[in-house]
Amino acid sequence: QVQLEESGGGLVQAGGSPRLSCAASGRTLTRNAMGWFRQAPGKEREFVAAISPSGTSTYYVGSVKGRFTISRDNAENTITLQMNSLKPEDTAVYHCAARGLGYIASYEYTQPTSYHYWGQGTQVTVSS
Repeated sequence: QVQLEESGGGLVQAGGSPRLSCAASGRTLTRNAMGWFRQAPGKEREFVAAISPSGTSTYYVGSVKGRFTISRDNAENTITLQMNSLKPEDTAVYHCAARGLGYIASYEYTQPTSYHYWGQGTQVTVSS
């Protein structure tokens, strides 16, 4: 059973640069696509960023491009989300997700239904 645990959230001032981490346990995820999603109060879960198993391909929602960077360390079985120039609208619970083994098309990286394992989430609150 795969377990994902996020860390690094908290209260941040606008313009801040927190770093979220997601540690996987249960089995190694070196062959799994992984991603970050977020959910603000009263809103649907939104794709933020994703990364291919090898780390060579990354995907971002337009609102975070140029500000957020997703990366992975397959040796440590972790992924991170470096968040820069935070804005109040980035306030949300951020969830780490991992897809099961198998081929994933590019368009599938942004779909929550493409992922089989989810972390509980970490709250990021951006104050203006």
